[in-house]
Amino acid sequence: METVQTVVIGAGVVGLAIARELALAGREVVILERENAFGTITSARNSEVLHAGIYYEPGSLKAQLCVEGRRQLVEFCRGHGVAHRLCGKLIVAAGEAETAGLERIERRARAAGVESLRWLGRDEARSLEPALRCHRALLSPDTGIVDSHGLMLALLGEAEDRGAMLALLGEATAGAVRADGFELEVNGAGGSMRLGCRELVNAAGLGAQRIASRIEGLEQVHVPPLRLAKGNYFSLAARSPFSRLIYPVPNEAGLGVHLTLDLAGQARFGPDVEWIDEIGYQVDPRRADGFYAEIRSYWPDLPDAALLPSYSGIRPKLVGPGAPAADFRIDGASVHAVPGLVNLFGIESPGLTACLAIASRVRQELDAAR
Repeated sequence: METVQTVVIGAGVVGLAIARELALAGREVVILERENAFGTITSARNSEVLHAGIYYEPGSLKAQLCVEGRRQLVEFCRGHGVAHRLCGKLIVAAGEAETAGLERIERRARAAGVESLRWLGRDEARSLEPALRCHRALLSPDTGIVDSHGLMLALLGEAEDRGAMLALLGEATAGAVRADGFELEVNGAGGSMRLGCRELVNAAGLGAQRIASRIEGLEQVHVPPLRLAKGNYFSLAARSPFSRLIYPVPNEAGLGVHLTLDLAGQARFGPDVEWIDEIGYQVDPRRADGFYAEIRSYWPDLPDAALLPSYSGIRPKLVGPGAPAADFRIDGASVHAVPGLVNLFGIESPGLTACLAIASRVRQELDAAR
C-alpha cells in the first residue's frame, strides 16, 4: 500500500486552495480528482464573482470567510498575475416596496464587517449606469470578477512547487478509519490501488456526501443530506450597456437573476433556481421567459430575443426550498471525533471568493487534531 501524509479529495478551486495551504505548511499532499482535469464541475460553472460579503448572516462561516477571503484573494491575484477586476456592483430596488429589503442588506453587511457600501438615489445610480431603472441602489465598490481557471492554475502551480501532486482520473471508491490514519481504495486509469494517509480532506463539492458515506468508521449521522439547486445562465446577444454588475434584491434561494460580466465585458444573466433530483447541465431555452421579466425590472430596454442559453451550474445545498439558507460546514474532529479528517459540505457561493480563507480554516482543523 502506498502512503502519503495528506490526501485532498477534489481539485476544484477549494480543493486546490487547501492543497496549496497544506503544501506551504510543509505537508506531503496528494490531490485526488476523478475527472480528467481540475476544476471542471462547480468551479467551472459559476458567475466568477468576487463577493464583498454582503448577504451572509453576521458571525456565520460564510460571512467571516467571505470578508476575510476576498482580501486574501485580491492580494493573491495581484501577486500571481491572475486576471481580475474590481468593477463594482449595484444592488437595486426596483420600487419603493423593495427599499426595505435593501435596508436589511445594508444592516447585515455592516454587521458582517463590510463597510464600503454606499447608498445611491435614482438619479445618482443612473448617472453611473444610464440603462438602469431603479428606485434606490446600494453600490458595492469591492465586488469584482475573476478568471476562475487562471486562479485554479495559479493555486495548483504553487502547490506543485511545494511538492503537491495532482492525480487525475483518481476516484476514492471506499475508505476506512485506521489507528494511524486512513486507508482509501482508489480507482484510476491504471486500475485500483490502496492508498494510506494520516490526514484526509474531503473537498469533493457535489460528491462530498458520497465520499463521506463511504468512509468506514465515520458515523453516518455526520453526513448531511444533499439538495441540488441548478442555476441556469443566459448570455446577451449584444454589447452590454452596463459596466458594473447589477443585482436585484435577493430571494430565499439565491441572489436573483443578476447581470454579471466576464473579463472581456460580455454580459450574462443568472442564475435562476431550479431544484432538481439528478445532476444534469442542459439549459432549457424556455426558461428565458422568466428571465426577461426579472431583468426588465431593472433594465426595461432589454430587447426581445436577446437572451441565448449559455451554461448551468449546480449548487450543493444542505437544505431544500423554503428553508433558511444553510452555512458552510467544515467538519473536523470536534464535530465527528475522527482525528485527521475534515469534511466540507455545502460549499456553494461564496466558496470561490472564500477559497483561501476556507483553506486556512481546514489547516487549523488539522493542526488542532495533531
